Formats: sequence, C-alpha cells, structure tokens
Amino acid sequence: MTTLIRGLVLLVALLCADAGFAQTYPSKPVKMIVPFAPAGPTDVIARLVAQKLSETWGQQVYVENLPGAGGNTGTANAARGPADGYTILVVSTGFIINPSLYARVPYDPMKDFTPITLVAASPNVLSAHPSVPAKTVQELIALVKANPSKYSYAQPALGSTPHLAAELFKLKYGLDLAMVPFTSAGLAMNSTIGGHTPIAFTALPPAMNHIREGKVRGLAVLSAKRAPELPDVPTMAEAGVPDQESDTITGIVAPAATPKEIVERWQREVAKIVATPEINQRLMSLGFVPIANTPAAFGERLKVEMAKWGDVVRAANIKVE
Repeated sequence: MTTLIRGLVLLVALLCADAGFAQTYPSKPVKMIVPFAPAGPTDVIARLVAQKLSETWGQQVYVENLPGAGGNTGTANAARGPADGYTILVVSTGFIINPSLYARVPYDPMKDFTPITLVAASPNVLSAHPSVPAKTVQELIALVKANPSKYSYAQPALGSTPHLAAELFKLKYGLDLAMVPFTSAGLAMNSTIGGHTPIAFTALPPAMNHIREGKVRGLAVLSAKRAPELPDVPTMAEAGVPDQESDTITGIVAPAATPKEIVERWQREVAKIVATPEINQRLMSLGFVPIANTPAAFGERLKVEMAKWGDVVRAANIKVE
C-alpha cells in the first residue's frame, strides 16, 4: 500500500510539473527547422506560422533552414534535438517517403517524432503542353499507349509526390512514358511550357498560373475535390481515372517524448492561425488547402501515406543513393 501511495504521489507530481511547464512555455526562443532551402512552399508556410506565433506568445519563433539529402539532413538534426518544445520540425511528404526511397535514412518518422498537425495540403496536378493532342486524361492514356517511347513527363524531384503520382499512373495503365527529373517544380514547368517535356506532374502552386494563362493545359488535379483556384480542371476520378489521389503536405512534428501539453498547445495555436481570414486566404492563394488537424489525425495520415508511397517506390524500383 505504501508503495502504491508513493507511486501515486510521484505521478501527481509529474503531472503538475508538466502542467506548470506548459503554462510557462515558451520562456525562450523556439526553433522551427525547415529541412529545405528558403522560399519553397514548406519554408513559406513555416514563416507564416512562426511570425504569428511570435506575435501571440511574445517570444521569438524563428525558422532555421537546414537543406540537404532531400530533407534528411535537417530532419535528422531535429530528431537529435531535445524533446522540450523548443525544437520543432516542419515537414513535407518526403518525411515519410524517404525511408523507402533511400538505402539509409538517419531517422524513423514514426519512432523519432510525435505529430502535431497537418497545416495544409496542396493537390498535385497533371498538365500538358498545348501541342499535345490529348484534351482529357483518357485521351492522354490512349495517346501514350499508341505511341510507346515517344512521350516524356517532367517532375520536380526524385521521390516527390508528383514523381510517385506519375509512376503510380504509369503502373496502373501500363504506360511507356519516360521520366525526366528536375531539381525544382519551376524548372519542370519551364520544360513543359517550352515543349521539351510535353507532360508534367507537379504540385499545384507552380502550375496554377501557367494553366490559367493557357501556357499549359490542365488535364486533372490529383485530389478528391476540384481545386477552387482551377474550378474548370476536373479531378482524376472525374476524368475516369480513379484511385490516383496525391498531394503535397506541409505539417509540423516534434521530437518524440515532447510533452503532450506542448504538442496540444501547438496544435491549438496553429489551428487558430490557419482559421484567420488573412492566413486562410494566403494559403489558398499559394494553392494549399488549410487543414490544421489533430495530432492523432495527422499521425494516422502519416502512416497511410508512408505505406501507400512505399509500395509505389518498390513497385517502380525507384532508388536514391
């Protein structure tokens, strides 16, 4: 009985300590690691959140860019960080794709981190140069099948969701479609606009204005619903090509064992930020759908995405050294 009482006292003391920590948090600057170079969508969203949190908390929340190895460098750095709420990681879909893509990855997305929230997601989009005869996805499938080895597609980065979405499309319909990799979505789009790679799979933001201006033809968005920014472009399902949904996510995680109270506070604050008209419209203008879901919902999404894209990587035999 004495042992039980001592255990209960210790548990209460720990809970009180955690609650006290949460009430005083943050008491010093908070670092948000972005494992990519500045100016990309992950970085832009991180800075929007950091600025608003700094204003709300009265403590500096700053972004530190640590690019390299497809995001692995910065992610590994965050995994080694203290689980005290002062090291936070902003992730994209590569966070859960890289373990399947690379021979060795210096982190485990499920064991080394605790999810906070999926801030926003941007659907991928399939577009083509106006000279391509196909006006629909079904016509594109027929065109590529009738002309094996003739057509190629541009994609922004090896192992990105646009790349894997294209490979999933090829696998499902048995298409002989050559892949041309680029180091950014902008370069991929420029190649398609110039007619060098007649087809492109990219995230929505870099393609959106080019589709609006008619420089490329938007064949389908790879989301469950049409993108508000491109209401005339059908979804893949509407185009008669089901089970092809894919998007590019931007989420926030923390090192494993970060106090639950801190994780929940981050989620609540980010949800408030995303719900403001200013940030909501800003995300929409960037081609992102605001989400800000719960830690549990984000964690489940990560597991589903990790399994889905891992299967595609293995089926398409995609490897990055």
